[in-house]
Amino acid sequence: MKGHADILKVGSNEMELVDFRIFKREDGEIYEGIYGINVAKVREIIRLPMLTELPATPSFIEGIFDLRGVVIPIINLAKWMGIDAPEEMTRNARVIITEFNNILIGFVVHEAKRIRRINWKDIEPASFVDGSVDGSKITGMTRIEDDNVLLILDLESVVQELGLYQPSNTRLVENKNRFNGLVLLLDDSSTARRIIKDALTQMGFSVLEASDGIKGFEILEELYEVHGSELSSKLRLIASDIEMPRMDGFHFAAKVKEDPRFKMIPIVFNSSISDHFSQSRGKEAGAEAYLVKFDGSIFFDEIARVVQAHMSEG
Repeated sequence: MKGHADILKVGSNEMELVDFRIFKREDGEIYEGIYGINVAKVREIIRLPMLTELPATPSFIEGIFDLRGVVIPIINLAKWMGIDAPEEMTRNARVIITEFNNILIGFVVHEAKRIRRINWKDIEPASFVDGSVDGSKITGMTRIEDDNVLLILDLESVVQELGLYQPSNTRLVENKNRFNGLVLLLDDSSTARRIIKDALTQMGFSVLEASDGIKGFEILEELYEVHGSELSSKLRLIASDIEMPRMDGFHFAAKVKEDPRFKMIPIVFNSSISDHFSQSRGKEAGAEAYLVKFDGSIFFDEIARVVQAHMSEG
């Protein structure tokens, strides 16, 4: 699946996603929900296999299965989202095998339709989602043909709910209050922002937040009005997600590095996308480092390395 993303150029502000469907029953009627997941996170799509159930786990965990020697947990997305799915729709269910945050997880969906290429500027943040869907589980939405709405799920919150993120207490103690100054943090996931901001704050930074590249660039311009040419000594780092509505991280980084006011400020990508191609794209966009989200030990070490190098150059 990841081969489709190979033709996307850095700075194009586009993504490719797998369009999948989840059906729900409401007031005796069956409705079709349209959702998407970034192709860069998809390994393959398979039929629902025989599963081994796990006792004392959340109801949305259907079980585990062995995929070519790797044990993978299977998440029922309908149950995770609190959707009453018609039983007949699960008989031909598919499992989207994903890899993100360096973790393999399978997600049960009712249909996998097609691959779509979408410009991030056409994706609106979750605040635009109406009350029919739990907005905390949505990172963005976009309109497709026939005025339908496609929703992008915040799958990173699944990782947190499963307890798969374990910060490195050793690295935290080593880096606690080690630095000062500002960090600009870009991420559309409130879950991810909360976790990353907490780590950066404990390292001693003051953190400014933005939910997408457009807002992030606006903050940079506001900071430049206050600090002028001294901004690069005040703003130690930009930590940016990749998948964000309106302007993604690659496009944002390219825009920053092309601007003489900001090009000296180091950028670290902190993304759930853990494939090597995306890491290469990150370097091409001008980032000093590419980190996989929620890998605590690497996070502290790399942030410290990049900031220290920037301070030495200054």
